[in-house]
Amino acid sequence: MSSGDLVTRTYSSFRGVDFRGEEVNLVRSPDSLNIWKDYKETESIRTRPDMELQEAFDNSVWGVFFYTVGNTEMMLVHSGTKLYRIADGIKTELYSGLNPRKSDAFIYNNIWYFKDGINYLEYDGKTIAEVVGYIPTTSIGRRPAGGGTQHEDVNMLTGMRINTFLADGESVDYYLDTENIDADFYPLVSINGSMLGIEEYTVNSQSGKITFNVAPEEPLTDGQDNVSIKFRKTVSGHRERINQCTLLQVFDNRVFFSGNKDYPNTVWHCSLNDPAYCSDTDYYNEGLDMAKVTGLVAGNNALWVMKEPSQANTAVFYHNPTIDSDYGKIYPSTHSSVSTGCVGKAINFNDDIVFFSERGMEAINGDVTTEQVIAHRSSLVDRKLTVEANYKDMLLEEWEGYLMVFVDKTVYLADSRALFTNENHVEYEWFYWELDKKITCTRVHDGVLYLGTKDGIYTLTDYDNPVISYWTTPIDRFNHPQYQKTTNKRGCVVEALGDVTVHVKTDKTEWELIDEYKGITDYFVSRIQRKKFKDIQLKFYSDTRFSLETATLECFIGGYIRR
Repeated sequence: MSSGDLVTRTYSSFRGVDFRGEEVNLVRSPDSLNIWKDYKETESIRTRPDMELQEAFDNSVWGVFFYTVGNTEMMLVHSGTKLYRIADGIKTELYSGLNPRKSDAFIYNNIWYFKDGINYLEYDGKTIAEVVGYIPTTSIGRRPAGGGTQHEDVNMLTGMRINTFLADGESVDYYLDTENIDADFYPLVSINGSMLGIEEYTVNSQSGKITFNVAPEEPLTDGQDNVSIKFRKTVSGHRERINQCTLLQVFDNRVFFSGNKDYPNTVWHCSLNDPAYCSDTDYYNEGLDMAKVTGLVAGNNALWVMKEPSQANTAVFYHNPTIDSDYGKIYPSTHSSVSTGCVGKAINFNDDIVFFSERGMEAINGDVTTEQVIAHRSSLVDRKLTVEANYKDMLLEEWEGYLMVFVDKTVYLADSRALFTNENHVEYEWFYWELDKKITCTRVHDGVLYLGTKDGIYTLTDYDNPVISYWTTPIDRFNHPQYQKTTNKRGCVVEALGDVTVHVKTDKTEWELIDEYKGITDYFVSRIQRKKFKDIQLKFYSDTRFSLETATLECFIGGYIRR
């Protein structure tokens, strides 16, 4: 290299941001705003779409859901303490008394189920109400004095139960399988399928005894129960164990629940194909400590349970379906070797099981019984992401191949199509946005991203409205940090679309405006003339919209830098 040599630098194939504050690769930006790659349209970086109001609300929107019954597709919206149905442009209030916090829902057998931390509701398109629990037959083959076989578990979602008996033709006193039944519910009794009138028997609630005026006859078929007694025994707090859950995950044709503040380390699940049946024995305590569960994720043929950090040094558990000879399919809890806790949220991102620790985004990577089970995924944005004021209250949504991390008004986008190797593991490239409103909930439907805010529902679909955006190149020494440089007078050639303002900064100056370029349809030449600098940066800015493909800058190499 000798004085006067010309070096050409082309900035292209842009990847994302790098907020680490160190030497930044030329394909990344140390400072970028509202830029992304819309892979459906172009490989160039461009201004993000703007928020477009779809439906206004007077209170914060905590949940946006879509549900189709027959030929009717509807949007169900949790706003404030109410649930609304929007169909054919008509907004109707469905329910009130909801919890004003982020809610969740799922569809099972075309019934819509809703959870908000205090309610567990079901809606079939016509009627909405609390989930009516399946009534289990807890004992069968009972003799009047007791015994028999335990058949089904108690359902925590209802106090109702059924016992069936083999009548002996002589006994009038029949004892249920529990005492202290609800006195304000008169048991319903049938013999050989025929209901009895309440005047034909009496009830002792305390002892759980039904006394018949006339002894029921023996069954017509030997060994076949012929007396059925339906009664109610309310167990305090049973239903609240499910109602107060804030986390849910559908896995292996069951729904798993957690996030109950009174049972912070407990996970429950419903019975097979029945969200209305939650057995009082179908639960698991994740570890011996009381650190709360912060995430439920289905993936890799397992249910993953993430907990907050604790002194137990075990923060990730997993459940694999197992067949037990006595209990059928069960989901025993197994602890991994992961001691890094989840303080944010967790999700299955394109089969990558990830969660957010105090250090950023972590992934389950490899054998969960080994020490090297997790890999970091967010080194490029950690310094900015982890200091967000409400980092722990983030929202996660997968859209257009990105994992979007919403923290109030800011959005961090992990790009599943752009990976790089850092040390011995793979990480994502990232982009960074700032929205105009704080996001309270998200939903993707038919490829459209819906965003809930304090005043309504927006979609990220406006590609015309002005949005401030910019891309800054890294500090560039043109591979010769010891030499001075001078830009070529022919200028910087930029391939772009839209309106672009160019700024330049060297080690000797702050940001300086070069010029504004309006309505670019192919390329423009920016007359950047700077002398005797050590390093240089370019900033491409737009207060409307723009797309950037490449920028080429030439510099002549001068003499050694002198102090």
